[in-house]
Amino acid sequence: MSNKYIGATIALVVVCCFHICAQEHPKREFRGAWLPTAWQSRYVERTVEENKAQLIELLDVLQATGINAVIFQVRPQADAFYPSTLEPWSRHLTGKAGKAPSPEWDPLQFIIEQCHDRNMELHAWINPYRVTLSADEKLPKNHLYYREPQLFVRYNGKLYFDPGLPEARAHILAVVDDIVTRYDVDAIHLDDYFYPYPVRGEKFPDDESYARYGKGKKRDEWRRQNVNLLIESLHRLLLRSAKPWVRLGISPFGIYRNKTSWSEGSNTNGLQCYDDMYADVLLWATNGWIDYIVPQLYWTFQNENANYDTLVRWWNACDLGRCHLYIGQSLSRSCDTPDIVPYKSQMGRKIELSRYLDNVKGDCLWFGYQLAEEHRDYAALLSRSYYASPALLPAYTHRDSTQPKEVASLKARHTPYGYMLEWKPRKTRDEKQKQIAFAIYRFAEGEPIDLDSANALQAVTRNTAYLLPYKNGSQKYVYVVTAIDRYNNESPKGKKIKVLL
Repeated sequence: MSNKYIGATIALVVVCCFHICAQEHPKREFRGAWLPTAWQSRYVERTVEENKAQLIELLDVLQATGINAVIFQVRPQADAFYPSTLEPWSRHLTGKAGKAPSPEWDPLQFIIEQCHDRNMELHAWINPYRVTLSADEKLPKNHLYYREPQLFVRYNGKLYFDPGLPEARAHILAVVDDIVTRYDVDAIHLDDYFYPYPVRGEKFPDDESYARYGKGKKRDEWRRQNVNLLIESLHRLLLRSAKPWVRLGISPFGIYRNKTSWSEGSNTNGLQCYDDMYADVLLWATNGWIDYIVPQLYWTFQNENANYDTLVRWWNACDLGRCHLYIGQSLSRSCDTPDIVPYKSQMGRKIELSRYLDNVKGDCLWFGYQLAEEHRDYAALLSRSYYASPALLPAYTHRDSTQPKEVASLKARHTPYGYMLEWKPRKTRDEKQKQIAFAIYRFAEGEPIDLDSANALQAVTRNTAYLLPYKNGSQKYVYVVTAIDRYNNESPKGKKIKVLL
């Protein structure tokens, strides 16, 4: 058989594998993508209008791929991708720390509006303690460092907030409060940078704060308590804010603890977020301080020290309370590494495994730019396979389980734009119950109305109109429209209407 026919056969096997999985997609699934701004020159190299155009094109690709949540890095290093009185403009936006974009624009507000227009959530990603990325980096004159240098320490030549200082925590809380107060974000997101990754032969310089606040605790325990206090305080801040629906998510390093350190740890051999970054993420989950966790499982199935299959099953078996579990996936490592089927990447099997495991509610891709660039082919495969059908985001019923009322005034009519479904959202004085999105289901004539059916779900939109696929008016269908609130709760019943298509 020629190479031409071998390649075609392999491609057919891959497409068939994707097609089989697409028929079994869940009705609710987190399909996230990270958009980092640190170490990204793309924003600096473009004008404001070019940046806007680039983001629109990127978000169009993510929407077409099936992504329903974007995690955008708005505070990469004690700076801001939005106008702030607390911290300077980011050098990753304009090329110089403290320099405002010209003409001035607000990237955070822009991406929120663009994501919501596409019915994607926007999670504002911050790095709590990191201040500089290199030893020779200069901070702008209006940086907090020059007013309160006692809040900072230098480690491996880089500057960090000292996590042991209450004043440092207070500043981070003020930044988050400012974001939540001024912006319609859906979540606050922190990644794996708590205490910095350890450097061999160098101790983190927190002797002074430990002497002042350690109170006899072992230093490791005290450091974990410092991070615990930050996470608990963020949780309480969000609950007591004017927008209590804003969630808190954490994306830790993928190994919590190795079995050699803790009998219940994973059978792995690598850095540990509990011991090395002092991040007790299991405690945060079981205490209800965080709403979702996305362990960064960027390894492959073949990795001997940190095997993907071992780790994803370990996280799935953890007691996380009511905290949602999503899996952080590396696009480059997963797409570029062959799997058991020749020339098929490992990403497909990883998504299938996420859907198989009982406690995993979705995946998040590192990182979203690649779907529009070097892994564009995989984005196309996702859009016609695993993510071919729309999915509602998981509901955060542990925060609020009240279901919104059904929509009003559902009708179908011919318009200059085509045959349209139209409806009105129910008004409510409770902002938590605001109907921010709508799910559209379709059933053939005589088919039972089952709103749990993922196959019946046609679209999820923030619009109050939906273009019907009209052909010749000979086929009868029943359409059902439900409402979705800020916690992703769905109305128990939907408005029904019979149409001819």
